[in-house]
Amino acid sequence: MDNNFNMVAKTLFGFEELLAKELTQLGARDVKVGVRNVSFAGDKGFMYKANLALRTAIKILKPINSFRVNNEKDLYDQLYKMDWSQYVKPTGTIAVDATVHSHLFTHSLYIAQKTKDAIVDKFRDTVGERPNVDLKFPDLKINVHIDRNMCNISLDSSGDSLHKRGYKTATNIAPINEVLAAGLIMLSGWDGQSDFMDPMCGSGTILAEAAMIACNIPPNLMRKEFAFERWQDWDVDLFEKIEESLLIKTRDFHHKIIGYDKSPSAVTKAKENISNAQLEDFVEVRHEDFFKTQKAGNEKLHMVFNPPYGERLDIEMESFYKSIGDTLKQNYPGTDAWFITSNLDALKHVGLRPSRKIHLVNAKLEARLVKYVMYEGSKKGKYMD
Repeated sequence: MDNNFNMVAKTLFGFEELLAKELTQLGARDVKVGVRNVSFAGDKGFMYKANLALRTAIKILKPINSFRVNNEKDLYDQLYKMDWSQYVKPTGTIAVDATVHSHLFTHSLYIAQKTKDAIVDKFRDTVGERPNVDLKFPDLKINVHIDRNMCNISLDSSGDSLHKRGYKTATNIAPINEVLAAGLIMLSGWDGQSDFMDPMCGSGTILAEAAMIACNIPPNLMRKEFAFERWQDWDVDLFEKIEESLLIKTRDFHHKIIGYDKSPSAVTKAKENISNAQLEDFVEVRHEDFFKTQKAGNEKLHMVFNPPYGERLDIEMESFYKSIGDTLKQNYPGTDAWFITSNLDALKHVGLRPSRKIHLVNAKLEARLVKYVMYEGSKKGKYMD
């Protein structure tokens, strides 16, 4: 019997194709790319697997109803009609999250409140008691998405955003989101077949994500809880079976992952996070100023990093980005260097021609992921693709 149902995986702008590829490789059916989301089909076990294994997903939603709405009464009536008892007990708890893109409705908090009212009233009218609201640990997290006059109601199977992997206890001023870090590494094409470096590693997020990619370790194994664990159809045996099936696909890694940072406190935090993720065997973090370092050995090096943008750190950006270019050119032959920045003016001062530029959004800032190829030998112009 086919127990498949439709789901939607949400992601960051620019990662839709990456996520679609991940889903296809994981075994999803009917994969369709949207904007900041990918829709797909699978069964309950696949929903568990998607939450555990996807590196570029922020949430996995399970749509349960869609209808047209022209006003708040339409919304309330349609929600009231639904049989909510199959999803939550009258003594349970709920939370509602709403996103609105419509001239008919402008306030997402009001829509969330209206949704909660309809569900609560339905329970009160039919069984005489009602679920309470619990914004932190609800038994059921409901997602309402209104686009013009189409309303989609989904169950949020993830709970907290999937970028919260569970290994990061220490962060710096401007930490990179784990989903963004994983996506950058995947966009850079790194496959674990060469040494990897993050020369400005901060709290170690890029290093941890690179190690998990290299070893094919599911990124969300360390999470304390997924929202589906509170659902009425939660199947712990199935979940453990899925977890086991993913763990036997991990692989050995025979290269080095190295992180530098010139801040001693960042190095301490990075080591702590790498240790929490149980990745110390694969990652080495050192207290170094990248601008005073050079590449060790002649092996190919793959570099991915997130330099300061000047948003939250007080640095003279033009000379800083010039130093990035000079250091790469003079000290890092045989390196593919990728970095993300939203400081597009400073980027001009790197002094190298990028061989690739990918448009992304980082924390609501327009950003570029750029690639510089440093060839072996110092012949002028050889660093250009």
